[in-house]
Amino acid sequence: MAAPPIQIVVLGSGTSVGVPTIGCDCAVCKSMDARDKRLRPSILVKYEGRSVLIDVTPDFRAQALRAPIERLDAVLFTHGHADHILGLDDVRPFNFRQKDPIPFYAAPGPMVTIQRVFEYIFDGRKKVTHVPRLDARSIDGSPIELFGLTFEPIPVVHGCQTIYGFRFGAAAYLTDHNEIPEESMARLTGLDVLFLDALRYKPHPTHSTVDRSIRTVEALKPKRAYFTHIGHDLGHERAESLLPPNIRLAYDGLEISVAGSA
Repeated sequence: MAAPPIQIVVLGSGTSVGVPTIGCDCAVCKSMDARDKRLRPSILVKYEGRSVLIDVTPDFRAQALRAPIERLDAVLFTHGHADHILGLDDVRPFNFRQKDPIPFYAAPGPMVTIQRVFEYIFDGRKKVTHVPRLDARSIDGSPIELFGLTFEPIPVVHGCQTIYGFRFGAAAYLTDHNEIPEESMARLTGLDVLFLDALRYKPHPTHSTVDRSIRTVEALKPKRAYFTHIGHDLGHERAESLLPPNIRLAYDGLEISVAGSA
């Protein structure tokens, strides 16, 4: 059976402090271009009436209202950094509407971080008010089947740690990386859409640069590529004008249709 068609919604395309950055008066932070207003990085994957969220940023409430997100069926975490997990409490309204716990998936290290940061959710104590109802499930590197679509964890290097991106159907989402191992590159062929970290032009110890991500696109040859996790070094209009035609900058609110299978 063919996999279902997919709609990807970019909820946030910015770096960990967002754009504009607090207290900054650079040209990009002062830009009037809506595409230069970047919340923390996350996407929503929609198919067959289902919605799967990749990362829950501190901006999740605003992102969910803007999208709008009407239901949430599962959450996948790439890693346990603050800009990717701190919106988790804001899934509560989906519990109210859907009446069931929401499954979430994280590797063992990030799982420990999430359960420590949100101890009140997971401590097992009786509550006098509502907390998120969540079903914690560990990522061990094996494919994750969610409602008829397979999400394949793709290891990438983020500074001194290995985290996960995800391939699903003919799309892949790789945020927060400065290196993609060869064995992961081999699992990213034949893509329609590829999202890559491209923080800025200058080198960074934990994130990919524009030039490095261009080289990754040239090696993998997806039909389309979008750069995300973008800092305030890149103004959307000018930076995009300098990219090859098959590479664009993601922006908050962007929606992309993708085939369900490669």
